[in-house]
Amino acid sequence: MPPKPLDYESINENVKKAQYAVRGELYLRASELQKEGKKIIFTNVGNPHALGQRPLTFPRQVVALCQAPFLLDDPNVGMLFPADAIARAKHYLSIAPGGLGAYSDSRGIPGIRKEVAEFIQRRDGYPSDPELIYLTDGASKGVMQLLQTIIRGQGDGVLVPVPQYPLYSATIALFGGTLVPYYLEETANWGLDINELRQSVSQARYKGITVRAMVIINPGNPTGQCLSEANLRQVLQFCYEENLVLLGDEVYQQNIYQDERPFVSAKKVLMDLGPPISKELQLVSFHTVSKGYWGECGQRGGYFEMTNIPPQTVDEIYKVASVSLSPNVPAQIFMGLMVNPPKPGDISYDQYVRESKGILESLRRRARMMTDGFNSCRNVVCNFTEGAMYSFPQIRLPPRAIEAAKQAGKVPDVFYCLKLLEATGISTVPGSGFGQKEGVFHLRTTILPAEEDMPAIMDSFKKFNDEFMEQYEDHRGYSRM
Repeated sequence: MPPKPLDYESINENVKKAQYAVRGELYLRASELQKEGKKIIFTNVGNPHALGQRPLTFPRQVVALCQAPFLLDDPNVGMLFPADAIARAKHYLSIAPGGLGAYSDSRGIPGIRKEVAEFIQRRDGYPSDPELIYLTDGASKGVMQLLQTIIRGQGDGVLVPVPQYPLYSATIALFGGTLVPYYLEETANWGLDINELRQSVSQARYKGITVRAMVIINPGNPTGQCLSEANLRQVLQFCYEENLVLLGDEVYQQNIYQDERPFVSAKKVLMDLGPPISKELQLVSFHTVSKGYWGECGQRGGYFEMTNIPPQTVDEIYKVASVSLSPNVPAQIFMGLMVNPPKPGDISYDQYVRESKGILESLRRRARMMTDGFNSCRNVVCNFTEGAMYSFPQIRLPPRAIEAAKQAGKVPDVFYCLKLLEATGISTVPGSGFGQKEGVFHLRTTILPAEEDMPAIMDSFKKFNDEFMEQYEDHRGYSRM
């Protein structure tokens, strides 16, 4: 009897090829242990509210009123909600015909796209066209939509930084394209080397691959580095010379923990360069409500902005967006509130600033605590988290540990992370899930556990790591870089 259409051997091979380590073997084992009663600290995914970050008050007030508009008719509404939240809720309901339960325009509510365009113009100092901004269910959906538009078959390649966020490798596999890796340099604080890019493109072309796009993640995930303006200029010039569309993943732009390299958008640097490049280079930039000091991952709100994309292509992207009818409407309102928060003089302004500043300052302290904690451990080396939400320490595994992993049928860093999970309840993601150089091993953890819990978590990690190294080192000295 032939296999049925949804038997494993007959499903789409691209689905089987797609891998997503953030919710992979480690996460599944952590979930099993949690069911058995073990306390698990889920640091595997950048999910701030799940690790205790409190939602910002003002956006939740506005969305609550939009979700339950009958509250606006209650004569006591002003006793429960500030006047500026009431005014904003009325504004959003006025531009969302049918309220939050009705489909919106497939590109998103026009008034909110206008708010996004005004935010981009304030940030970059250059005009932004709301017609070229699409609201999406998180930035991930936008990335998937653009990659689907770019990739025509396995002969098409996309340059992706390694280590990389596995959304990219999984989506490229799903759409049948080819990931073309370019390696970030760990010893240069995960710097991006243009010569490495040129080499990656040359090798891909030698194999018959047409490289069509390049991805940058700025600030970096999982590596936490911030790209300098000079680096961004090099990247834009490279994409222009090589005829590549640049996909700028800028979802962590609020998460900056140092002052030397503030976030600068790829769009601003492109416009600063002036013609012809500013008029010709194709750029798509992504943002979200899931990160920053908002951390509203479960709301699934995002946008992408298209620069120098021909109108006919924009029409095709609109057509595909229309297949899903509408992005999540409450999330669109969260996006409007993120890009247009309370202003000085508004009733909610002081509280909004106090809450958002408190979260960012705490994240900055936690980034330092985690980096210092890892660097105090035996055979662990960690660059400082300049931005985003993650630490990505290198774990210098002794040969005996690598051999033990092989005997257990595990990739070495998976073996290490499983042992860490079983011993401490700390759920991380092995570096192999993001890509890394041969023979070098890492893990990724978020910096999101509560600040007061961080010392105990790092002590627990240090105790496990030192015992692990004691067990597997041969005591004749060992180092690897």
